Amino acid sequence: MVINGFLIGFAIAAPVGPIGLLCIQRTLQFGRRFGFVSGLGAATADLIYGLIALSGLSLIQLFVTHTVPLQFVGSLFLCYFGVKTLKQTHAVPLSRPTTSLAVAYGSTLLLTLMNPMTILAFLAILARFQETTASPLSLLLGIFLGSASWWLFLSQLMHLVKKQISPALSRSIQYLSAFLLLGFGGYGLYELLI
Repeated sequence: MVINGFLIGFAIAAPVGPIGLLCIQRTLQFGRRFGFVSGLGAATADLIYGLIALSGLSLIQLFVTHTVPLQFVGSLFLCYFGVKTLKQTHAVPLSRPTTSLAVAYGSTLLLTLMNPMTILAFLAILARFQETTASPLSLLLGIFLGSASWWLFLSQLMHLVKKQISPALSRSIQYLSAFLLLGFGGYGLYELLI
């Protein structure tokens, strides 16, 4: 069941969305440790949502009934990171990051937790596998390990790519990341208005 969980965790983490962009941007700007630790924050949030999904309907209802405020705060958070990325695009040297590993971890943990729709994915996954396993906790462990493996792979890949690209292209990628983060955040706020 850990192997099934690993594959699920890897597949859930792999699509590049706002968290993936943040991980890429931090890896290119501050190095692979910052990218990986940022991804670990997202993997931890996946684990927390999986535990909530296992805990029963009362906690799930709490999150689902607070979807609007969570989406609002999460969207503002994305806009903040987009603006921050734009300000930092004129390359802070790799040896002097403007944030700590704890902040990198905590910010992606909170940002991922601000997306209550993630819990619906876990509900579907656990409903599918709960009947076939005596230990859903082993499934959750596998999901965490799979997600963490994706973030390790992505941060290593970006670290290797960084060595092959020019500073101008690196800045362009950072600009693109900043505008996409702003776009994700802006779209989340727009959805709340319609």
